Amino acid sequence: MNTRLLLTLGLTWAVGAIAQTDAKRIGASMLPTEIEPVRTPFAMPQPKRPVFPKRVVNIRDHGAVSGGKTLCTAAIKQAIEACSKAGGGRVLVPAGTWLTGAVHLKSNIELHLEKDAVLLFSTDPKDYLPVVFTRWAGFECYNYSPLVYARDCENIAITGQGTLAGQGKPWWGWLERQNDMAALLLDYGRRGVPVADRVFGTPDKPLRPQFISPINCRNVLIEGISLDAGPFWTIQCIYCENVIVRGVTVQNAGPPKGPNNDGINLDSCRNALVEYCTLDTGDDCICLKSGLNEDGWRVGRPTENVVIRYCLTKRGHGGAVIGSDMSGDVRHVLVHDCVYDGTLYGVRLKSARGRGGVVEDVWVRGITMKNILGSAVLINTFYKAWAVTSEGKAPLFRRIHIQNVSCEGARAAVEITGLPEQSIENVTLERLSISAKTGLTATDVNGLVMSNVNIKAASGPPLQMKNCRNVVQDSK
Repeated sequence: MNTRLLLTLGLTWAVGAIAQTDAKRIGASMLPTEIEPVRTPFAMPQPKRPVFPKRVVNIRDHGAVSGGKTLCTAAIKQAIEACSKAGGGRVLVPAGTWLTGAVHLKSNIELHLEKDAVLLFSTDPKDYLPVVFTRWAGFECYNYSPLVYARDCENIAITGQGTLAGQGKPWWGWLERQNDMAALLLDYGRRGVPVADRVFGTPDKPLRPQFISPINCRNVLIEGISLDAGPFWTIQCIYCENVIVRGVTVQNAGPPKGPNNDGINLDSCRNALVEYCTLDTGDDCICLKSGLNEDGWRVGRPTENVVIRYCLTKRGHGGAVIGSDMSGDVRHVLVHDCVYDGTLYGVRLKSARGRGGVVEDVWVRGITMKNILGSAVLINTFYKAWAVTSEGKAPLFRRIHIQNVSCEGARAAVEITGLPEQSIENVTLERLSISAKTGLTATDVNGLVMSNVNIKAASGPPLQMKNCRNVVQDSK
């Protein structure tokens, strides 16, 4: 180990004042009308909302009946088709409760939910047939339609102050079959089975559908709405470009608690902004992905140019997460000015042997955490996940910059764990103040720079390293 370290005695390491995130501007309740410019250390176009014609088509005028008892799928479809044929505009869901199956958007359509409007989604799987093309947990396939779906569209939006109620609980029992289905998908990917032959969406091949999932779309806006208790991942944007998710509230943490119910997943997307969202989930809160193992390499589409800011995460497996499905690469990510309260992990980058892929050029700044159940910062390519092998392509994490982070209470302050055959490279920790049960551990890291890092460990040494090279500590 090649290091230059300045350590204090006891259980506190280094010094430095840390700026606190302004909690008064965090979360969905603080959503401003305008989108402020993004300022990034990488080239990225400024986010712009899609623009729609002033036309308004009310679903009630196409036969939709409120009350939550009459299935309105056909009426909503007719309203969307009528608005589309007229040139696009707003499809209005007025106040009331509207029972529906799958909703499929078209180009130039804004689905707008008025205040006190509820789209109540059917729990009958037949209402999400025929199957559609999607990517499920890293693998392309055909499955039950997401509750709200769009494919190959431009200029689409879901907006308003209403609620989309997923009624996910009846779907969650499918979890018992999920490992078998995931293993089948993994086998399809390894054998190169054509996507057209990967057909699920049957009682014999049950995969829970996503809640909102546009695929291969441009200019996507999801703003202001509330979502609760979906069947599976809540918002999964796949192969999309120019994505804005702002002011969204996701409630999936129960009781009861939805299994694997990620909040917002950007999956092989580029030029995306997530801001002013509040998430309470059954899995990762905000996560960046790009496909898994062989199928991720085959598709080869990275997630890149992403800004996440002014978000509040509560329960969930991570506040800002990358992976573990990252085989198509993730790069150029800025996360800043967020609050994580009660999540399992705060900042979480994860992958494992067999994934391959590169995660690079990630900046995390101005994060305030408390009540973290696991690690405040976790960077791990030794992740114990499904579809992990003892050999195969090693993932590479490099050029990760974490600055101005404070945390009051965590199981561990910082954990950085690479692989013996592929170190995690070039990590910068600057102006961190963390109180935790244990301190900082680093294993198989090449290039770790620490400046003004204050770690208060309740037990054990504040710093432990193994198989690390080029470590520099500076308390200036």
